[in-house]
Amino acid sequence: MALWRGLRCCRRAFAWLPVLLIALLLLWSYYGYVCELCLVAYLVVFHILFVLFVWTYWKSVFTLPIQPAKKFHMSYADQERYENEERPEVQRQILAEIARKLPVYTRTGNGGIRFCDRCQLIKPDRCHHCSVCAMCVLKMDHHCPWVNNCIGFSNYKFFLLFLAYSLLYCLYIAATVFKYFIKYWTGELTNGRSKFHILFLLFVAIMFFVSLMFLFGYHCWLVSRNRSTLEAFSAPVFQNGPDKNGFNLGFVKNLQQVFGEEKKLWLLPIASSQGDGHFFPMRALSEARNPLLTNEEQWEEDGIDEEPQGSGEASSLAIERET
Repeated sequence: MALWRGLRCCRRAFAWLPVLLIALLLLWSYYGYVCELCLVAYLVVFHILFVLFVWTYWKSVFTLPIQPAKKFHMSYADQERYENEERPEVQRQILAEIARKLPVYTRTGNGGIRFCDRCQLIKPDRCHHCSVCAMCVLKMDHHCPWVNNCIGFSNYKFFLLFLAYSLLYCLYIAATVFKYFIKYWTGELTNGRSKFHILFLLFVAIMFFVSLMFLFGYHCWLVSRNRSTLEAFSAPVFQNGPDKNGFNLGFVKNLQQVFGEEKKLWLLPIASSQGDGHFFPMRALSEARNPLLTNEEQWEEDGIDEEPQGSGEASSLAIERET
């Protein structure tokens, strides 16, 4: 047990190495640009981009992912009933009975209720279990080693802004240092320390700019389609089957889902995303209606619920028909 705890502590410590690397590169870029090169004419814009870079990176790293609310967790009695039941079809009935009270519309590939056996909860729409964080995360996008955090509903906006401002930061450094690189190339610079900082600043900035450009472009495309990274690889499943555009509301509304309706907050790392992460508007609600509720309404129209046995027996019939 002690060995296992020691290994877990080592793994957690190593997980912070990419964050430490980014922090060191950021500090070095500031020192090289401000203290060594002293490019006074460009310092105002540089400091603005530097502050925005640090602010958004901090928010991406230290904004904790949000777990589903208590109502999505199984009660102790339901856990015992579920775990003691060996028949899969009855287990599905138990999950369907619990899910009837919750706003869940997505399903597993075979049409079952999305249930996390590790966290013992019914997964809200777009929620997934992160094996690294060991928790279910609302609107999980991916686990990012560069921020040592799970990117989801709580910090996806901060992550996008971090990519945007780091992209601008690298582009600005490369653009303003380039003419000094030309002077170095033609032999006009004689300061050896300045040569080193110019070379390193330029090549590191270009390297990160190219990699960030593709990553940021990909996430811009995801936002325009209102998809997460996980949903881009595996389309969410609704009542009528998989639909990769199930949450696509149109370009403007898709942006508002992530950045909010107040445009003055879009470029600031301040929480402004719509909703609470448990429910998301869908492109066509009729395609994603809760099949349990749909079936129950249909039975009421057919007169099935007019049986004299009472509401409890009607509910059990609804569960049997669904599963």
